[in-house]
Amino acid sequence: MYKMAGKIRGFFHAYIGQEAIAAGCLSATNPDDPFITSYRDHGLALAKGISANACMAELYGKATGCAKGKGGSMHFFSAEHKFFGGHGIVGAQIGTGAGLAFAEKYKGTKNVTLCFFGDGAARQGLLHESFNLAMLWKLPVIFICENNNYAMGTSVSRTSNVNDIFKLADAYDMPADKVDGMSPEAVHEAVARASKRAKDGEGPTLLEMKTYRYKGHSVSDPQKYRSKEEVDEYREQDPLMKIAKSIIENGFGKQEDLQAIDKRINDIIEESVRFAEESPWPSDDELLKDVYMDQAYPFIID
Repeated sequence: MYKMAGKIRGFFHAYIGQEAIAAGCLSATNPDDPFITSYRDHGLALAKGISANACMAELYGKATGCAKGKGGSMHFFSAEHKFFGGHGIVGAQIGTGAGLAFAEKYKGTKNVTLCFFGDGAARQGLLHESFNLAMLWKLPVIFICENNNYAMGTSVSRTSNVNDIFKLADAYDMPADKVDGMSPEAVHEAVARASKRAKDGEGPTLLEMKTYRYKGHSVSDPQKYRSKEEVDEYREQDPLMKIAKSIIENGFGKQEDLQAIDKRINDIIEESVRFAEESPWPSDDELLKDVYMDQAYPFIID
């Protein structure tokens, strides 16, 4: 077990408990389908293929990180893997996700953008603007609300008269559904249906995925807004435990196979920590790189 060593600066928003969403979304999409999400981005980044080494180095702020050590925990990024963040501004990725989908449609691809946000971000006005344009232009985007109940620390019922977030799509005649976000199979099926709609030119879908985070909003969160009994009750639905049980019961593997997977994962984690520890810090001449353009975009006319 790892202890708090203070080697990762700033906030860290753990994805523990929400893994079924990343797994189900990945299995139902193609590698070229763009993903964009919030600051709780680590699980999705790993699912999209960013190496554990690059992710851990980014957490450390090292030059070998997936954002050259400049983004940190909340701003993972990899154009190579079609992973466009990691965004620290609550709800900002919703408008950017619609923009990514517009780009895919403009270029004539069959790629579908998956835009993830939390239940707290569903209160942002940008969501409504993005929903309106996405339906108007039939953009190939799946809006996915990872509803883990508490936003930063306030329950959905205390912030909205509409507790079923998927119903927000009704105002725009957007197809929507509520999904068991603790089941990778349920997530896969819902995303596969929405992806087919988008590829057929029928536009966006809103999927509210009911999930739960076992850690606080960030790891420094004292979590006084929920009880230990509630967390323990949700742990009985842990997607990792459920899928392990399913593998054994359906004869897909044996206990020793699962133990071998656990060992391989632990080895990858140990290697990623070593890689991050030994990686260099960004050099001083990197300070202004990737911030300003050397020349104006060619399509802008004075």
